[in-house]
Amino acid sequence: MANGGEPLRMKPRTISGGALNEAALPAGIAVPGPLARSEAPLTEAIRRLRKSTTAVIGAVIVVVLVLVALFADVLAPMSPIVSDQNTTFARPSLDHPLGTDQLGRDMLSRVIHGSRVSLVVGVSSVVLALFVGVPLGLIAGYVGGRIDSVVMRLMDLILAFPVYLLAIIIMIMFTPTAGLLGTIKVVGAIAIVRIPIYARLVRGSVLSIKEKEFIEACRALGARDPMIIRRHVLPNCLAPIIVTTTLGIATAIIVEATLSFLGLGTQPPTPSWGWDLKANISFIQANAWLTLYPGLAIFVTVLGFNLFGDGLRDALDPRLK
Repeated sequence: MANGGEPLRMKPRTISGGALNEAALPAGIAVPGPLARSEAPLTEAIRRLRKSTTAVIGAVIVVVLVLVALFADVLAPMSPIVSDQNTTFARPSLDHPLGTDQLGRDMLSRVIHGSRVSLVVGVSSVVLALFVGVPLGLIAGYVGGRIDSVVMRLMDLILAFPVYLLAIIIMIMFTPTAGLLGTIKVVGAIAIVRIPIYARLVRGSVLSIKEKEFIEACRALGARDPMIIRRHVLPNCLAPIIVTTTLGIATAIIVEATLSFLGLGTQPPTPSWGWDLKANISFIQANAWLTLYPGLAIFVTVLGFNLFGDGLRDALDPRLK
């Protein structure tokens, strides 16, 4: 109490700084900053993919291959099927940078146009195998029981044959032909060989994913099985599918070249790297360039897809985060 009976009033004092985060704290105690936002899985995968040297090199090779295939008519100096008997076995020169074959056809033009066949067969066969193998794997892994046993025994039956032997048997049954129909037959043969790979891959992923807690929660909420598979199971299987698909394109290109080399793949006059190897193998001692350039084209193409696939695998692998 102050003199005169009046109560003592204290003047209000403000805290210097006017904000909680500016108040003095004991030494050694840091003010927590805002929580760092985690990157989206796709953004993180792209960032890691860009840091991978092998993936970048592989992607550049694949992009160049695609551009060459798309603009083959512009890039090729001559027609790949027109022969000139006056220039047979011509050595590399300004007129024919990669020389000519036994029919006088320009090898550079044939190598450029051959990229179309390799890319079309490689991508189409893998996509066809995906459309068949992925649903089979999803159904077998999610449903289980007798359906799983029947589907997997069928896949085991196909896998019992070596890849090249089964592709050869299928092509003999299809009877190789020239033109677009012949290319479709090659695509179908390679796709049949590749179906079990995707079916078993997806089935293994589904068997693990369907036991997760979030799948049980979806079932408890009354979600139907088709919706669970489409919205929750399949998206969690995409990472291994993408990697296997990229590597599978390289394998499909090798199988197509092998079939063509054996005379069971793409038939003349359609340009094919494998057929050019077969047609010119007899002249390898005197004219080595006839087999060198188609072989290099196969090597570089397969190397590009393998490098890109390895980079994708590292970027999408959660264990390497």
